[in-house]
Amino acid sequence: MGLSSWKQRGRRAVAAAALTAIAVSGTAGWASGQEQHPFTGPPPGTASWRADDSLGRGLPDPATAEPSRVASFFRGLSGAEQRDLAVRHPSVVGNLDGAPIALRYEANALSLRAEQARARADAENPTLTERQRTSARALTDRCSQLLAQDRRILAFDPRGRGQVAEVYGDLETARHVSVIVPGSDIDLGTFDRATDVYGTPAGMARSLHRATGGRTAVVAWAGYTTPVGLGPDAATGRLAEAGAPRLARFAQGLTAAGAPKPTVFCHSYGSVVCGIAASRLPAADLVALGSPGLRADTVAELHTRARVWAARDDSDWIAKVPNVELFGLGHGTDPTDASFGARRVPAERAQGHTGYFAPGTDSLRAFADIATGAAS
Repeated sequence: MGLSSWKQRGRRAVAAAALTAIAVSGTAGWASGQEQHPFTGPPPGTASWRADDSLGRGLPDPATAEPSRVASFFRGLSGAEQRDLAVRHPSVVGNLDGAPIALRYEANALSLRAEQARARADAENPTLTERQRTSARALTDRCSQLLAQDRRILAFDPRGRGQVAEVYGDLETARHVSVIVPGSDIDLGTFDRATDVYGTPAGMARSLHRATGGRTAVVAWAGYTTPVGLGPDAATGRLAEAGAPRLARFAQGLTAAGAPKPTVFCHSYGSVVCGIAASRLPAADLVALGSPGLRADTVAELHTRARVWAARDDSDWIAKVPNVELFGLGHGTDPTDASFGARRVPAERAQGHTGYFAPGTDSLRAFADIATGAAS
């Protein structure tokens, strides 16, 4: 091994050691987190769905059927047959990638009402602890908020910390579609929180939808188990590897249901998910913002036909995180580095790690151009 190779390995080892210290001690803006256990299987209610023979034939397996197969199956049903399946299996139909979009909205409304009723009963159950009743009251309120008349819920799974996807705009008729993939600390309870709005997928989605003048439908996708805090989970690819197939399948389901190839905006740890999923994503554009890396050293290594973009403002603390992937730690080359090969998105007017979608920023204007196909 040559001297230059030894030096390169030494630099990577030092960077890995620094990353380990960051992940464990919480320096450079990283807070300690707790290990999360991802949900990776099919939606709740799958066993009942698999046993359903009401149509005289098997239903597509939520765990194995490709979204294109699901879409073809539903196209062969009458409207009444579709609705009957949604009523009997709302948690499956509501999360079944490739199913008709409007049918998924209806199914998730049914699932939300059922979950709301269960949570309300738990909140009033004297045999439960006060902590359990408090949690149930919070879930009751959460379901009530998501059931508001103007909300379009494309996915809903209350298991664990909960997962959800919400649509802004008309996904069934839009000429352009975008998907927001968030980073750490996002789940059913926080994906549209009132604090740090532009650090949430819902806040990013609403802002992008407004910035495009409603010319694109935007999906706020909180569909994977995110790290809590920015400790060891955020420093490794474990949760991203579990979330990437879910993201790929979700995007495939959009196109199978008739939507155009989406522009996928990947924030922070969400960009790690996007990088791993890239080769399977039917995306027109892939945009990494505030990214610690995409688990690749160059755009070519993503094996995607999508145009790849990257944004990072000078005040974003993510720049302090060593860009290395070694011994399972770190996520590779900084995608804003010229060597990576991504198209650079201006972000001089963005502030901090969660300011990229703030109104009035150059990054938001650029994102709107990318989302509507106006960027070159």
